[in-house]
Amino acid sequence: MIEKQINNVSAFLDAWRLDQNDEAGASWFRGQADARWPLLPGFLRNEVKVSETTLLNRFKQSAAMLAENRPHSSFDWTFLMQHYGVPTRLLDWSESPLVALYFAVDELDRYPETDAALWCLWPTVLNKNANIVDKVEGKYIPSFEDDELDGYTTDSVRMNTRIELFPVATIATRNNPRIQAQSGTFTIHHNKRIAIEDVGDKEHILKYVIPSDSRSSVLSDLKLLGLNRFSLFPELSSVGAMLKEMI
Repeated sequence: MIEKQINNVSAFLDAWRLDQNDEAGASWFRGQADARWPLLPGFLRNEVKVSETTLLNRFKQSAAMLAENRPHSSFDWTFLMQHYGVPTRLLDWSESPLVALYFAVDELDRYPETDAALWCLWPTVLNKNANIVDKVEGKYIPSFEDDELDGYTTDSVRMNTRIELFPVATIATRNNPRIQAQSGTFTIHHNKRIAIEDVGDKEHILKYVIPSDSRSSVLSDLKLLGLNRFSLFPELSSVGAMLKEMI
């Protein structure tokens, strides 16, 4: 796995011009506030005391009446749980490197003196490790509606505990303003507790480290480019947060 250091947006662009891989197809990005964190979804980061099925059932119990559009499938419920901060087997990615950079450096006060990370993923290369290869459409990326993802549903994972599959990159319908604004995509893990950067020969992943003393300048660059909380979270709570910053 390649790892490089970047100190500003311009340095990232210079590095990305050299590192991008057109032959690999699409590239996705994820920002993490601590460069030491592995690429593991919330449900697999720590030993949990309840099953995913229990979390899903309890969430349905309380959220069914409150959800504006009641989810129909297991995956739809999982997206909703992810949206509201419940640990799931999903990891959020973006097709925009600037969006990912924003999430990497935004929480300056919460992570002082901590290096951040911008990860780049080539989804079709990752999926080859899970034997998802389309010989006709070489750069094919499955969606949650496709047969390749049937084994990753909550019910399937619960019923097949002896099967451990590699994580898969997949796309989902952008059915809410937040995921649309963030150009959101996902990876989903199975029972196998393995960080995405440790899968296979690691040719699918690249890591840019943002030193702690550069986080503020990177955030300033991004705000000059029009990225802010409201542009990524087009919700009333974001308006309130932005106005509080002005006071």
